[in-house]
Amino acid sequence: MTTRAGFVALIGEPNAGKSTLLNRMVGAKVSIVTHKVQTTRARIRGVALEGEAQIVFVDTPGLFAPKRRLDRAMVAAAWGGAADADISVLLIEANRGITEGVERIIESLKDFGPEKRIALAINKIDKVKSDVLLELSEKMNAAYPFVQTFMISAERGHGVPALREWLAAELPEGPWLYPEDQIADLPMRMIAAEMTREKLTLRLHQELPYQITVETENWEERKDGSCKVDQLIYVMRDGHKGIVLGKKGETIKAISKASREELEEFLGRKVHLFMQVKVRPGWLDEAERYSEMGLNFKDGNA
Repeated sequence: MTTRAGFVALIGEPNAGKSTLLNRMVGAKVSIVTHKVQTTRARIRGVALEGEAQIVFVDTPGLFAPKRRLDRAMVAAAWGGAADADISVLLIEANRGITEGVERIIESLKDFGPEKRIALAINKIDKVKSDVLLELSEKMNAAYPFVQTFMISAERGHGVPALREWLAAELPEGPWLYPEDQIADLPMRMIAAEMTREKLTLRLHQELPYQITVETENWEERKDGSCKVDQLIYVMRDGHKGIVLGKKGETIKAISKASREELEEFLGRKVHLFMQVKVRPGWLDEAERYSEMGLNFKDGNA
C-alpha cells in the first residue's frame, strides 16, 4: 500500500477564509475563526487524512503590508510557510476580486520560480455570479501560472472535497508524518491560548485593539482526569485591562466560561480555567512573546 504525506501552505490576504478552510479540511476546529483580520498569528498545522494520504496544512497569517514588528514577523512566517511547503494554495475571495493585496502576493510568488507548485482556490463562490467567477479565474491564471484552479465555499463546504482529493494525490510518496489520531501539532497550551484569544476578539471587537496576547502559563493534569489551566492575558494599557475585565468582572467571566466550554469539548474532559489580566506596555517588543506565538522575533526587524 502506497502512502503519501506532505505539507500544504494556505496563503492569502487577511480574512480570505484560510482558517475556515483549514478547519473544514481537517474536520475540527484547530485555527481560530473570527470576523477580524490578522487573527492567525502562529503557523498552525492541521492534519487531514484523505485515502492513504496525510495532508499537513500550514495555516499562515494573512499576507498584508506590514507596519509594526508583529506585522513583519507574521508576514515573514507566512512566506516561510509557503517556501517550506510541498504545495501552496492561494486563497482569494470571489466577491473582492483582484485587490492590491492579491496583486502584491502574485508578484511575490514569482520569486519562488517555476518549480514551486501553487494552486488557486477562489473562495465564497456563492457570493457572485458564474460569469464573474469565470472572468476572475481567467485574469488570475493570466497573471500567474497556477497548476490548478478550484472554485470553493470554505464555509459551506462546496468544492472542498475536490481540493482535498487533488492535494492528496499531488503529495510525495512516503510514510505519514503524524499519528493517525493527531489533528494538530500545536502544543495544547497554545491551542488553549488561541481559543481564549478568539473569545476576546469576538467579545471586544469594537473596543479592543490588536495589541493583546494570551499565554497559557501553567497546565496541570489532575488525578481525576481533569486539568487545571492558568492563562495570562497581556494588554498594553491600564484602560485596556478595564475593558477586558468589564463591569464587576462580567466580561472576563463570560470570556472564561466560553473558552472553558470550548476547551472541554475539544479535550472531552473537565477543565478548570483561571485567567489573569496583566498590563505589559512593551510586550510587542519582547522576544519571548513572539516565540510563544510560534513567530520569529528577528523577522520583525524593519
